[in-house]
Amino acid sequence: MNKHVYWLLELDIQSGREEDFRTLMDEMVTATKEDEPGTLGYEWSTSEDGRKCHIFESYEDSAATLQHLANFGEKFAARFLEVLSPTSFVVYGAPSQEVRDALAAFGASYMQSVGGFTR
Repeated sequence: MNKHVYWLLELDIQSGREEDFRTLMDEMVTATKEDEPGTLGYEWSTSEDGRKCHIFESYEDSAATLQHLANFGEKFAARFLEVLSPTSFVVYGAPSQEVRDALAAFGASYMQSVGGFTR
């Protein structure tokens, strides 16, 4: 079994903040791609009406996850929570207790892996 940690974060985009959303997303995607080699996937999607956002994030292991969370907290958390309102946060894979503790404030729920594979 691998040590990957991944999640799906569902959010509402604040009305009137669409431009702020795009700017923030671009900055976060660039920073994550450049500064976090343990991030395997980082994909943002929006609903057709532009009101909802899903972010699928995948990390090599708990250490890479913690690196992302530290960068997020330092650089983006305040702006993120001004522009986006979380509605669901489901974590999959093998997060360490330290990752679980770090995510506790975000109201994450956890799904236990029971089968399947990742290439």
